Amino acid sequence: MDPVAALLEIASLLERERASRYRAKAFRVAAAALQQLPDDVRADPTRLRAAKGIGESTFGVIRQAQGGEVPDYLIELRGEVEPERRSALRGRLRGDLHAHTDWSDGTTPITVMAAAARALGHEYQAITDHSPRLRVARGLSSARLREQMPLVRAESGDGFTLLAGIEVDILDDGALDQEEQLLSELDIVVASIHSKLRMDRRPMTARMLAAVAHPRVNVLGHCTGRLVQGERGTRSESQFDAEAVFAACAENGVAVEINSRPERQDPPDELIAIALEAGCLFSIDSDAHAPGQLSLLDHGAERAERAGVPAARIVTTWGLERLLAWAR
Repeated sequence: MDPVAALLEIASLLERERASRYRAKAFRVAAAALQQLPDDVRADPTRLRAAKGIGESTFGVIRQAQGGEVPDYLIELRGEVEPERRSALRGRLRGDLHAHTDWSDGTTPITVMAAAARALGHEYQAITDHSPRLRVARGLSSARLREQMPLVRAESGDGFTLLAGIEVDILDDGALDQEEQLLSELDIVVASIHSKLRMDRRPMTARMLAAVAHPRVNVLGHCTGRLVQGERGTRSESQFDAEAVFAACAENGVAVEINSRPERQDPPDELIAIALEAGCLFSIDSDAHAPGQLSLLDHGAERAERAGVPAARIVTTWGLERLLAWAR
């Protein structure tokens, strides 16, 4: 087996199961290091083990692959990590409007995320790194976002489009955490709440209503902020007037995100039902922070199917031209 392919598959499987980002990153770093090594170093176990970026675990994988074997660790992960499930709705998804790179709190560069989206057969993928207020996630200042935009768009070609976007913080008063002019230059704007999630119901509702009324907001991201499982623990959902917020989403053409991360399962089923009744559009998104997490769309697709969301009302089943016309 090709050692680089083995390392990258292990990284992708670790990412899909949301293992420690450092474990997955170690295998991606080793793959990149191995690709740069001369053949004579690759063939010399002593020099290979001493090479920068090659650790004990990754060295073992490389040596087994070099010996013509499928590495034991890869076999183990293939048996443990649930593969992507291709439901009817998953097969109709054309892309994904929410993903992060190492410009904010993702683990890999823009080019790697673009390649992973291409490999999944996406027609388009939005890069939506965080906005400045979310300092813990290295949110992008206006200057950094302006620097990033052309690099994102440069990855488009051969039937694939990488969209320049942002996951912009909804501030306490409902304003958006980025310059108005810069928001107007982006392809996709996902607006999400990351702070004061325990705000009282009335001001939280007002905050969300102000955000979805903004003419540049396309998607309301993980609307309750809840966590139901995972290493970060659990977190109860924010309280707001769902009927009022989703009615505003429908009126303004803002899609309600069905966040595909299993630890979020956001919105809850009962809120999807309210959004359906309100006439909302939806966006099934991965919220990927690593390449292997882009495949989590299958979880969101299954939730949407169970909830009876029509494919025609899911913007990520639309072709690029229609999607961009809506987003503008």
